[in-house]
Amino acid sequence: MEPLNPLVALAGGALIGTAAALLLLLSGRVAGVSGMLARATGIADSGPKQSHALAFVLGLPIGAILVSAFVRTPEVIVTSSIPLIIAGGLLVGFGTRLGNGCTSGHGVCGMARLSPRSVAATATFMGAGFLLVGVMRHVIGG
Repeated sequence: MEPLNPLVALAGGALIGTAAALLLLLSGRVAGVSGMLARATGIADSGPKQSHALAFVLGLPIGAILVSAFVRTPEVIVTSSIPLIIAGGLLVGFGTRLGNGCTSGHGVCGMARLSPRSVAATATFMGAGFLLVGVMRHVIGG
């Protein structure tokens, strides 16, 4: 896989930041994917209109498909077992509900608003991620 072009990364970050800022300015809502997904599927009763949440959630893969039509699509190689990936996804979903938000809500939107809860949540999941990678690479060996 060839290295990421810094301009592509900058453009992606700018698009994420612009979208999050516009959603906050125009609707007063934070662009947290887990909250939007919960609202779109009816798990959560509060939040934006269900139709708005559904449009947001459907826009994520549609946007990715549109970008991949114009930008090189990376080759994805899955090196882990499917049950392990599913278990990890379920744990992440549980953690987002437990932490009242996900990396997009806390890490992108909450940090930008200097929310103390989001700063604590982001420090926690980043620290746990660093620790887990360190253990996996240097203790378990992977």
